Amino acid sequence: MNSPDDVVSNTSKIVTECQACGCKDLQSALFVGYMPPVNQMRPVGKRLGEQPAYPAEVLVCPECHLVQLGLVVDPKILFAPDYPYTSGTTKILHDNFDDLARESSEMLNLKSTDLVVDIGSNDGTLLSKFKKRGFKVLGIEPTDAGDIANAMGIRTEKGFFGEATGKDTAARHGKAAIVTCANCFAHIDDVHAVVRGVVELLDEKGVFINESHYLVPFLDDLQYDTIYHEHLRYYSLTAQKALFEPHGLEITHARPIQSHGGSIRVYACRKGKRSALPSVERILTEESARGPWEAQLAAFRKRVVASKLNLHALLAQLKTGGKRIVGIGAPSRASTMITYVGLNEEIIEAVGEVPGSRKIDRYMPGTLIPVRDEAQLLASQPDVALIFSWHIADELMPKLRQRGFKGQFLIPLPEPRLV
Repeated sequence: MNSPDDVVSNTSKIVTECQACGCKDLQSALFVGYMPPVNQMRPVGKRLGEQPAYPAEVLVCPECHLVQLGLVVDPKILFAPDYPYTSGTTKILHDNFDDLARESSEMLNLKSTDLVVDIGSNDGTLLSKFKKRGFKVLGIEPTDAGDIANAMGIRTEKGFFGEATGKDTAARHGKAAIVTCANCFAHIDDVHAVVRGVVELLDEKGVFINESHYLVPFLDDLQYDTIYHEHLRYYSLTAQKALFEPHGLEITHARPIQSHGGSIRVYACRKGKRSALPSVERILTEESARGPWEAQLAAFRKRVVASKLNLHALLAQLKTGGKRIVGIGAPSRASTMITYVGLNEEIIEAVGEVPGSRKIDRYMPGTLIPVRDEAQLLASQPDVALIFSWHIADELMPKLRQRGFKGQFLIPLPEPRLV
């Protein structure tokens, strides 16, 4: 929640070649405008100052088919020490991480002496699932969320991860049987330095497990709202295979998962050390059968524009009819939708967040839309609740009804609709 006034430097850089294979012929797929950092939120009531905004253009590589952003924003701006996101507040992530710990420990026959290291470990939620199963754990986290993890007994070191970090961690703590990177493998600029660091850290039969937004549901479910500067890459399994091969790694297992609206869990290890499961070839074949990614992205762009216009039309109809509209949930993806669609406090009067959220009493980035305690906001019985976490709307709507909300729900994607 850094204030714009706290931003004192900018080492952002334009992407001129593919982040994975180095191809210089990147093709523009979609531009969603200039976006403020999605977790830079000014305190409500504070006089407004300058706030940076950066171009969010999606590019596709014609060689390795990696989909990526065209600008890398300084990570010290995006991941400030007081970064407000904590994974422990989301039940779906708790369940997903519990599944990851169970699946991997059984599949890889982990021993109690084995070390599990999590890159971008946040508040330690993922590692807590391994720790309760008796394994040694270590987190590497650049923000103050690492302090939360340490307070909970999840050993966490503060810092960004790269090749040097991998070497140093292995020297001080020993090699790891598993290195995880859940929803941040696409967040780090020099992805090859990350992979080299992982290779340095893994033991001979160690496995790297990453979870990232998956390109297939990104396209199929029209998830343009996941386009923001923390997400530098949008992976297909095809692109990850090409990324790992130069490092002597091969993918041994993969499967789509539901977290964040559609992600993919990928296991990789040194070539020849473990047998690949049928899931890998099945997914690669399914991706190939979809046809060229470039054609899919061209169709995606047209659908995004149509969706924006349809959402505008529905909101105009509601406001003309005198309806009060609030937002529910202030995930990072909400900032992209608000900015791209052009929403403000005259359209969305406030956004509700669960008690304890570090976003309450802050403005949504680039706007004067305040974030309020969800219970207090719903107690005023607004007419319509726009669910920004639309990918879990089926879970959220019954809970909101139980809390006394009597109005309509607006689900913005893939197609805007009232429930």
